[in-house]
Amino acid sequence: MRDAKRLTRLVRGSGAYEGKYAAAVAGYRVGPDYIEAHRAFVAVGADEHGGGRVLGFYSLVLAPPELDLLFVADEAQGRGIGLLLVAHMQAEARAAGLDRVKVVSHLPAEDFYHRAGAVRTGTALANPPAVPWDRPEFEFRIPSE
Repeated sequence: MRDAKRLTRLVRGSGAYEGKYAAAVAGYRVGPDYIEAHRAFVAVGADEHGGGRVLGFYSLVLAPPELDLLFVADEAQGRGIGLLLVAHMQAEARAAGLDRVKVVSHLPAEDFYHRAGAVRTGTALANPPAVPWDRPEFEFRIPSE
């Protein structure tokens, strides 16, 4: 339950969803049911109280294979945490026998996915009212070891 609240705060507080994008996450909730039903992995760093501070997280859906969510806390961006999460996701996907993982990207995250090695495969069309803009679609190709 604690993780659900912390992950929800991270999603709703993301600077990437300010302004015209705010409506997309305004009522979003990462509930305990979501965490239980998906493969969710959290990057945690030590805080000044010796506890764990959520730096980022992702969730991987196995069927059909999709990186459903990937968020890095605003204050932790630029430190390589997103790339570590992607590398972890690729290892999990490989272990699950997947050869590719789809990503429907938030527009401001498009450059990140390019840098992380994803290949642009198309465009996910707008789905108003929740998402009134088209979004780039990517795929991570997962090589077998």
